[in-house]
Amino acid sequence: MEPYLKRAWAEIDLGKLKRNAEIIRGLNSPSTKIMAVVKADAYGHGYEHIVHALAQECGIENFAVSNLDEAIAVRESAPKADILILGYTPPEYAHEISANDIIQGVVSTEYAKALVRNTPSPIRCHVKIDTGMGRIGLKHDDPKDCAAEIAEMMKIEKLSVEGIYTHFAVADSDDPDNVAYTDRQQQYILAVYDRLKEMGIVLPHCHFMNSAATCYRNTPRSTLSRAGIILYGLHPDMSLPIPEGLEPVMEVKAVISQVKTAQPGDCISYGRTFTVDHEMRIATVTVGYADGYSRLLSGKGEILVHGKRCRIVGRVCMDQLMIDVSEVPEASSGDIVTLIGRDGDDIITADELASLYGTIGYEVVCGISKRVPRIYKEA
Repeated sequence: MEPYLKRAWAEIDLGKLKRNAEIIRGLNSPSTKIMAVVKADAYGHGYEHIVHALAQECGIENFAVSNLDEAIAVRESAPKADILILGYTPPEYAHEISANDIIQGVVSTEYAKALVRNTPSPIRCHVKIDTGMGRIGLKHDDPKDCAAEIAEMMKIEKLSVEGIYTHFAVADSDDPDNVAYTDRQQQYILAVYDRLKEMGIVLPHCHFMNSAATCYRNTPRSTLSRAGIILYGLHPDMSLPIPEGLEPVMEVKAVISQVKTAQPGDCISYGRTFTVDHEMRIATVTVGYADGYSRLLSGKGEILVHGKRCRIVGRVCMDQLMIDVSEVPEASSGDIVTLIGRDGDDIITADELASLYGTIGYEVVCGISKRVPRIYKEA
């Protein structure tokens, strides 16, 4: 079925994805490799095609995911890649980690011991250090104590420690206090790595650059650049620019099912939150909150119709929404409209939609539901 025959769909531009990857590679030093973060179904873009393009056409050898199911899905598309599970895997599934040659993030000595008890094969791991995110990982006031625990952990039979990593909490902020906070996080993990080196332990990896750090505080001391949201062309934080040339990879489109004339006094959608006060042309669009177009965009969001912005009127429904097309006389049933993406000289981004209802672009693209087909193109 051709895309224009579907009620709503997302177009994923693999050409833009690959160009984004090359731009990110250019930000990094030769000693820093890209680790493509493809958790949450590649931020809603779809594992299979995204991973294949990055691994087979961009030469990316490192991927990061959230859980074991994601890791196994990525393994199918990247059979030779290193795949790191950033989050928790129940120890009873350790045999699947080793069988699929997955690298597990280890958050404590107790967790490491539990993993190796559940598999006869070695477990590859990177040790997570909590330097200030307050989420998961080893927590010590003194980097030397943290290094000592890692050194002891390395004595655990069947545990292969290949790196250490941490996650920055505010690397996407230029506030001086937040910059200083991130400085302390970076200094801590580097102090742990350097202490291990003094003890004769040289690990292949020490990584801490997320998307924000890759853009705003890139350093060759991070062996991996964990590129997530910037890989898909969105901002870590809307208040800060991203490198020139990065472009959104996803566009979301739908169709006008009907156009009708509404008269003063007519009400539009649930709750009668919008009452027509002058004659208007109202178009119904075949997309709703079950597709991931948030109900919070009711009365706020705009949709591109023939290159012109048309505001949503009334509440977004589960499967449909209504827009004012009074200023677009050519709008008619069957027309394709753009919810996210470019039409003519205008563009609506996921970051823009996020700003309208107080969230982030990450949530917008991750929230595009499975019932919205992904259509892949190269340019």
